[in-house]
Amino acid sequence: MYFNKLFFACFLIICNSYLCAQNWQPVSGKIMTTWAAQINPQNPLPEYPRPQLVRKDWQNLNGLWQYAITPASLENIPSVFDGQILVPYPIESALSGVGKRVGMKNVLWYKNSINLSKPSGTNQVLLHFGAVDWRCDVYINGTKAGSHEGGYDPFSFNITNLLQKGKRQEIVVKVWDPTDEGTQPRGKQVNKPEGIWYTPVTGIWQTVWIEQAPVAYIQSTKQTPNVDAGELKITANVSGAQPGDLVKIEAWDGTTKLDDATVPAGVEAALEVKNAQLWSPTSPKLYRLKIFLYRNTKQIDYAESYFAMRKIELKKDKNGMERLALNNNILFHYGPLDQGWWPDGLYTAPTDEALKFDVVKTKEVGFNMIRKHIKVEPARWYYYCDSVGIMVWQDMPSSDLGGNRWDMNPGKISGFNHDKQRSTESEAYYRKEWKVIMESLHNFPSIVMWVPFNEAWGQFKTKEITDWTMQNDPSRLVNCASGGNYFYDAGHILDIHNYPDPMMPDPAIFGGKGQALVLGEYGGLGLPVEGHTWQAKDNWGYQSFKNEKELLNRYTR
Repeated sequence: MYFNKLFFACFLIICNSYLCAQNWQPVSGKIMTTWAAQINPQNPLPEYPRPQLVRKDWQNLNGLWQYAITPASLENIPSVFDGQILVPYPIESALSGVGKRVGMKNVLWYKNSINLSKPSGTNQVLLHFGAVDWRCDVYINGTKAGSHEGGYDPFSFNITNLLQKGKRQEIVVKVWDPTDEGTQPRGKQVNKPEGIWYTPVTGIWQTVWIEQAPVAYIQSTKQTPNVDAGELKITANVSGAQPGDLVKIEAWDGTTKLDDATVPAGVEAALEVKNAQLWSPTSPKLYRLKIFLYRNTKQIDYAESYFAMRKIELKKDKNGMERLALNNNILFHYGPLDQGWWPDGLYTAPTDEALKFDVVKTKEVGFNMIRKHIKVEPARWYYYCDSVGIMVWQDMPSSDLGGNRWDMNPGKISGFNHDKQRSTESEAYYRKEWKVIMESLHNFPSIVMWVPFNEAWGQFKTKEITDWTMQNDPSRLVNCASGGNYFYDAGHILDIHNYPDPMMPDPAIFGGKGQALVLGEYGGLGLPVEGHTWQAKDNWGYQSFKNEKELLNRYTR
């Protein structure tokens, strides 16, 4: 009799989950990518979300959660929710199944009940969020676990002490996002989308997951290759480290161990990588890392990672002009301005296959570089750039726009010292998020350039911010303001934008200043294709064309 009751209860749980999944549908009236039909609402985006630090013991929490939109003044967790939302697709997106706006006068609540037993012994449970836009509070079983501000960086909370007896645990997330009514980084999100400005993205938009870890665990690593010295510098940051804890790091090429080093937790190690096969778009070689944490000769944690050996710098050509060079050889960078927006998922790709598709196709059509435009992608996107062989110029998402003067004559630049005057709060938001973005992305070898500002969009203290960025990461080039106001002694790059025709800064005027001259943006030629446009008419482009022949002729010219 007990077995029958247990079977019936399990059957009900399975049926309810199935029915809930069956009830999920994308919001109608929006164009869909081909991958939308492949989404499993019981397990969307199931792939391991952190390829640069892999552990086996983890649980994906993506799927159908409950949601509610309430006035921002509401302090307590709602007793009644509005319906279901498919996490991690933003609530404004079609793939969320909701398609509603929130706005700065409201807050968005998520609730999910999960099966999770309290760990035995000294093990800990970590709740991870890939990204939540923008400010969020997280509650476990009604108790606040912590808060976070920032729409583009991963974060986590140790929730071990908040878990209740038994397996059923409740997670609630409260999100507030002012979009373009605040001073926080937000990229191209606006409340009134038009032209080149896009739909707001509120709430969870990357994978939510749980990981079990020992009382002391490898929290992160910082890996920096030195091609000329033939070595990899690496530091393993350990949470809960005690005096005497040791970290052993091994570098592997397939089944061949290249080198290993044992150092105290938090101390930098140097691994020899002799005669390394250097990473490049034509040969994206990746090596493996094995990382062990020991206490009193006993292994208490283990994680895996990967690295590549590559060098990015400026190098003079035979005429004395500064050029971009990879691995001591001048290499022309050629690629699209990739904005990372999806018609069905907005900030969030419908599937991992879709995320990879963009990178692979970019390579297939002949590009060797992507400028990731005022957005940060999930870690798996950078992994695909690493493995496929695509260089990345990484923008900082724009914030606090307006109030700048943008003064530029193409080829003969006349913009000087028109920095925006930001408030203390606005500057603090920028610095905090830019720093953590650079830290969280540091290990991806595909990233060869940081771009603190796009044009004059919130550009401020340009020389100071550029120098600070360069000091934070001397291993990469810094493009101070792609197409923005110009400071000739700031950064490695002088980068102009010109639409629609390509145009370069005059080398006779700007050569010899220690910077590479770059055309950061041009083109913008549009061919609306029926059934593949966001709106039926008035589609945006610097120039639009009626057919493929017109477009090809203009592009050729």
